[in-house]
Amino acid sequence: MDLSINGKHVDVGDALRAHVEEMLNGAVSKYFDRPLDGTVTFSREGVNFRVDISVHAARGVSVQGSAMAADAYSAFDVTVEKIAKRLRRRKRRMRDRHKGGGRAEAPVAAPEPVFAPDDEDQEQPVAGKPVVIAEPPAEIANLVVSQAVLRMDLAEATALMFRNRAHGGLNVIYRRPDGNIGWIDPGGEPSADN
Repeated sequence: MDLSINGKHVDVGDALRAHVEEMLNGAVSKYFDRPLDGTVTFSREGVNFRVDISVHAARGVSVQGSAMAADAYSAFDVTVEKIAKRLRRRKRRMRDRHKGGGRAEAPVAAPEPVFAPDDEDQEQPVAGKPVVIAEPPAEIANLVVSQAVLRMDLAEATALMFRNRAHGGLNVIYRRPDGNIGWIDPGGEPSADN
């Protein structure tokens, strides 16, 4: 796995770097034969260390996690446990899905972003109004709701748009303020322009 280990105002020594490589490669290689790449960032937040990990384990599988602790090793170990737990759940769900006869479909590319800034240099918020930032084009995958929830959890995202495999229409799932998952299914009928 191609691994990038960075420190924001933190010196990442050789011992910590070796610990990160050994633990992260071990945790990810349990579930994926050839993981693609990963990024580990150490930073300070007050008296604590914060670790952010992003792993691109396979095509279409991206897992992120973060944690804070009093020392860098503890923060990293907690974060690796979160990553390993998410990968273990994904593997179990995929195994269960394959037993049920579900089949994966290729994702469909999303259209160009709707909100694009006219001038990148003029993106300043005005009197408490947030700036609308256009995200790069993304793929909209054909999934069932349970797969979409799994994908949203793996990416630690707050929302995910997907094409519902049951009827072909666009759906959105999102994390509610109470911690539950919300699901928007606007009628269940695909539009005429699909």
